[in-house]
Amino acid sequence: MISPRAWLHRYPREAWLFLAASFLNSSGSAFMWPLTTLYVHTQLHRSMTEAGFVLMLQSLAGMVGQFTGGSLFHRIGAKHLIVGSLMLQAGCMLGILFTDNWYGYIGFMVGLGFLFNVSNPAIQAFIGFRWKERRRELFNIVYVGNNLGMAVGTSLAGIIAALSFDFTFLFNSISTMLFAAFFFSFMRRMSHEELIGHPEPTAGLKQRQGSLQLLSRYRIYLFMGLGSAFIFFSTTVWNTGVAPHLTSAGLPLAAYSWLWTINGIIIFAGQPVISLLKKWMRQNLSSQLVASAVLYGTGFGFMLLFHENYAAFVIGMLITTFGEMLIAPTVPTFITEKTGESAPFYLGAVGAITSGGRLLGPLFFGQMYDAGGIVPSLTLAAVICAAAVVLCLIHASFHREPREHREQTAQADAV
Repeated sequence: MISPRAWLHRYPREAWLFLAASFLNSSGSAFMWPLTTLYVHTQLHRSMTEAGFVLMLQSLAGMVGQFTGGSLFHRIGAKHLIVGSLMLQAGCMLGILFTDNWYGYIGFMVGLGFLFNVSNPAIQAFIGFRWKERRRELFNIVYVGNNLGMAVGTSLAGIIAALSFDFTFLFNSISTMLFAAFFFSFMRRMSHEELIGHPEPTAGLKQRQGSLQLLSRYRIYLFMGLGSAFIFFSTTVWNTGVAPHLTSAGLPLAAYSWLWTINGIIIFAGQPVISLLKKWMRQNLSSQLVASAVLYGTGFGFMLLFHENYAAFVIGMLITTFGEMLIAPTVPTFITEKTGESAPFYLGAVGAITSGGRLLGPLFFGQMYDAGGIVPSLTLAAVICAAAVVLCLIHASFHREPREHREQTAQADAV
């Protein structure tokens, strides 16, 4: 058992500063994103269909942004890419604050979707390069910290919006500017090579190769990306199936929001359980992806069988949250460990594929729910997760780790 003092000294000071800045940024983001449709409907006086159209455009821009961010990481450098995209994000948020024009709002929201996803693979690659010795742990800590920040921000967002929606955009813009300021102050005296360190000699893929040549190595990213896309496709059933089902059953809105409170609690309190699962799987990243898909399918299948009881959705959220805790840090860890200098490109490629699942999910689940209610919706979610298991197994078959390597990794993570 590691003492709190030893745990604090486990990571360099700059890593803790990054974690604090990331927490602040995720808290600020939570002021805005949960209230997007409400803002469109109540402040801009547009229909929910129009609000959904804006979110769809934003998702499409995000897919392009993921791929763009990964492709530009080495071409323009981590410093310019991360700081520049964050500052432009803050500018878009301020733009929303000062416009009441519908088409101007659409432009700023599409810009936000693009720029956020430009910075996302770049920041993930930066973590993997800069602190490669502890990246498995740090990806997980960043994931937990960002979810904690989202929980804090979401809990305050309604209060702030009740005073003025303008404050939500202002706080989000300020937190993004502070995040950009952190990266600028940290990176300003370092070259791109100093920032990313020296890649492992075993990682043979070189970023200097062309995009088509990198994409041709489909075993690295394709099946993992498709498996992740199927999983995140299925998770949209929470908003497009479970939420209207609970409301139509006469339950208050608090019953649905409580499910997400459970999600946040489990992400924070369930870390010891996840650590045990990872040890049981000998820290094998491909096995963790398969286990994540299985947990998601089990959770949705359980809800399908017992959907007449609210407790089934509570248990389903608990099971699927453990699946989320496995997949979220595992994907960037795998990419940064296996692809060397090409990691930003592949992070962007996987992110773009995954975004496709989030984009298409609401459309399909909306149709399923309108056609037959919660039963066909949960059936589709469970079937899609079963397909994700197959895709993750195919990915795992391409990346079998020698037993000695797994044991060495497990010992290193236990230190």
